[in-house]
Amino acid sequence: MNVFAAWFFMPQTIAMGWVAAAGRMLLETLVVVTTEGDIPGRLVGALLLFLAVYLVWHFRGDLPPQGKATGNGYRFGHRLVLVGNVMAAALFVFYFFAPSVENYNAHLLLEKFTTAFGYLCMGFFAGGFSFIYQSSLPQEKNL
Repeated sequence: MNVFAAWFFMPQTIAMGWVAAAGRMLLETLVVVTTEGDIPGRLVGALLLFLAVYLVWHFRGDLPPQGKATGNGYRFGHRLVLVGNVMAAALFVFYFFAPSVENYNAHLLLEKFTTAFGYLCMGFFAGGFSFIYQSSLPQEKNL
């Protein structure tokens, strides 16, 4: 589940505006009027992305990287991916509640922190996936 969430949040974080635009295009195709960057477009775009990740997982059987639970770095890698997921989720959820934050300073502070989370979570994903991948490699025996 952790890797599945990471595969959802990576493209969502990297191409957040494009995902929202795809959702908005689908809504406008269905004759629902929305404004650019609005919540319905973001939500439908996220659902489309979730569907795409699910279909890849379903037809492929698993999402990379596949590690070995007994390998070195497997648990640490999943912990890093989990931290990345939490940060990416904070960024994802912020834009749904941003219009309700009335205080300018609080809004600015939250926006800067969640934007930083978006950059930082990519590093956690890369590090975590690297450790998970390393756990599947043959381990050397110390003699």
